[in-house]
Amino acid sequence: MAAIPQIDRGNTMANDEGQNKELKVSAAPPDDARARITMPNLLDIQFMDEADSALTQPMEGYNPRYKNIVDYIIGVTHEIWEEHGVGKLYDYYANTIVMHTAAGLRFGREAVIAATLESQAGFPDRRLFGEEVIWSGNNVDGFYTSHRLRHEGTNRGWTPYGPPTGKRVSYRAIADCVCVRDMMVEEWISRDELTLVRQMGYDPLQKAKEMVAKEKDSDLQLSLAGDIDHRVGQLPPEPWPEAQSEDFDPEDFVGRMMHEVWNWKLLNKARDYYHENFVFEGPSGRAFKGIGEFQTYALSLLSPFPDLSLQLDHFCHVGDERAGYRVATRWSMRGTHTGYGIYGEPTGNPIRLRGFSHHVIKDGRIANEHTVFDEFVLLKQIVA
Repeated sequence: MAAIPQIDRGNTMANDEGQNKELKVSAAPPDDARARITMPNLLDIQFMDEADSALTQPMEGYNPRYKNIVDYIIGVTHEIWEEHGVGKLYDYYANTIVMHTAAGLRFGREAVIAATLESQAGFPDRRLFGEEVIWSGNNVDGFYTSHRLRHEGTNRGWTPYGPPTGKRVSYRAIADCVCVRDMMVEEWISRDELTLVRQMGYDPLQKAKEMVAKEKDSDLQLSLAGDIDHRVGQLPPEPWPEAQSEDFDPEDFVGRMMHEVWNWKLLNKARDYYHENFVFEGPSGRAFKGIGEFQTYALSLLSPFPDLSLQLDHFCHVGDERAGYRVATRWSMRGTHTGYGIYGEPTGNPIRLRGFSHHVIKDGRIANEHTVFDEFVLLKQIVA
């Protein structure tokens, strides 16, 4: 097995031709084909095998039943979850896989199998509906994919939260994967866990306190240390680097927006990046339209964590100017709970969280955003 590719902003930003310094995509189809491959109507599982030849790409070395990387990601998920082919993880996941979850790291395929069995036992009728796959790479050097999906099911078995409740759940998740030669070698995942906990009938704050108490004397206890790398001393945050080209770069555009709005707290700049009536869907049932409500949402997170620092870890995108761009961003958030707001009275506790955002860019502005982060883990860090 080849070494796991090192993925970060410094070596994975794709240019307009889809080139990537770490995951070369010279064998990938042109941008217009990449855009077609990711159109939502291709994600319906019953039509996967009917995809015409215009929607194929080189997939040598991968399961021949799949015609392109979107087909592959949706199809593998279907095999494992819808068909309950848990043993397929031996085919598609490397023995040395590294899983980055909101609760911590998991190492090895057997840990993935154990977690999958536990999840399917808790929700035996669980369905995973693919909403989007944004990707870069090729079948030779490896693919990087960002898969947004919705989980639906009924809690008919035990879970880490307790006995079966019989409650129906529906929540969103995003999983980023590095796939090399038909095997997942590294994965980052976050689920809207607070929505899950609430839909199962629990009080999220009380459940967070219960679980923190149980974890205090176990190996699962969270450990957070170090200063917030938001700025140096009394200096303001560093500015976003100047664009290297006059051509529109969707990844630079989204990165600049997130840095200026969240690290610089320039909420007024939202109008430079978002359409006036853009649509937002986020964790814990957050859904709204427009810049005014976006600013309210941003304030609701910045007020409890006034030193909040957002680090942008990875970008990839598909599409072109004509069809629009879809950008997937993986990011890390750090801060200290020193302010009043939606999480109650300040505890002074540090927080650290990974999140994922999918943006649709039309006519030079963001028209749609889906963001996922595990707000239940955030609650646990606040009350710890």
